[in-house]
Amino acid sequence: MSSKAINHLLERNVSEVIVKTDLKKQLEDKKKLKVYLGVDPSGPTIHLGHAVVLRKLKEFQDLGHEIILLIGDFTAQIGDPTGNSKTRVPLSKAEIAKNFHDYQAQATKIIAFDGDNPAQIRFNSSWLGKLTFEDLIKYAACFTVQQMLERDMFEKRIKEEKPIGLHEFFYPLMQGYDSVALEADVEIGGTDQTFNMLCGRTLRQKLDSQDKQVLTVPLLLGTDGRKMSKSFHNDIGINESPKEQFGKIMSMKDELIIDYFKLCTNLNVDEIKLINKSLEKGENPRNIKARLGLEIVTLYHGEEAAKKASEEFDQIFKDKKKPSQIPVLDLTAQPVPVVDLVASADSTASRGEIKRLCKQGGIKINNQKEIDFQKKITPKTGMILQIGKRKFFEIKIK
Repeated sequence: MSSKAINHLLERNVSEVIVKTDLKKQLEDKKKLKVYLGVDPSGPTIHLGHAVVLRKLKEFQDLGHEIILLIGDFTAQIGDPTGNSKTRVPLSKAEIAKNFHDYQAQATKIIAFDGDNPAQIRFNSSWLGKLTFEDLIKYAACFTVQQMLERDMFEKRIKEEKPIGLHEFFYPLMQGYDSVALEADVEIGGTDQTFNMLCGRTLRQKLDSQDKQVLTVPLLLGTDGRKMSKSFHNDIGINESPKEQFGKIMSMKDELIIDYFKLCTNLNVDEIKLINKSLEKGENPRNIKARLGLEIVTLYHGEEAAKKASEEFDQIFKDKKKPSQIPVLDLTAQPVPVVDLVASADSTASRGEIKRLCKQGGIKINNQKEIDFQKKITPKTGMILQIGKRKFFEIKIK
């Protein structure tokens, strides 16, 4: 492996490597490494934030290293306390199974599960579910309470006199044991996972007398500048339609554009610098976002789909026209409240979300805003229902 390839691996979209000199030497010595990424199945979708670290895992795969996508189906029952101001409600086994059901299909858009060097999928319930209480005491003895309390969110909760569940100390311990069970050489993850990954490094050293290197990548913010989360409605799923992906990118805050180019595209550093200079000189951010949208949608859906999504966006928002293809909503001619009408079209939206959207002017019928969610509407064939900026439905009476 060339020094250029090694530098790219260890520097592009990397926040920190622990220990960089050791990992660099292993790469220069052409050692085949076992590299893994742990995924917490707290939700059913993989978004662009997750994709940042998956793309780094892909780089290791392309260079011939053994890569593992580890599903934290056991640790998810506790829930990572990272960033939480209160104790997280544990997920049930059924919820966890439902969440990771389509993970491999989504991850296939980035890493390969076939070919000469296929990625592996492992589940940490395979070993954590077999640990005895004696084991747990043995591994817990590798850490101190003071070490655990160094975590920012625990310090914050203590200051705010909020409870810390004893079980929350087990999360980094168990995630750390994953490194032992996998005999991992390298673990990669977001900067919010640094503490947990270092716990794995500690256990590898104390139990196996082996080092595990840790590589962290920057966290990608959501389209509104907050942490990317489905609950904030600011995430962009890698499995979403080209139209949805492109539309969300066009709606993001201008100050996030360059970070998204760096973390979510394959453009080289020099190209991104030129784009940044264009922005600084007054280039319309909308034009830059359109290019960003094309780059990202192309990665997950192909060039043709990206072009169609761009054209569709312009047709709706620039030319003020309806989409070229609108799904049909079959209804009866019975009067129905706006909130129920919208719910019948968009099953993913809660009634609370629909009511808020109505009040904000985000529901339109035949291009007229419907602010009163209780108002009764009599559906008619050909009527156009618009939900938010990007969802359109054409009503047809049965």
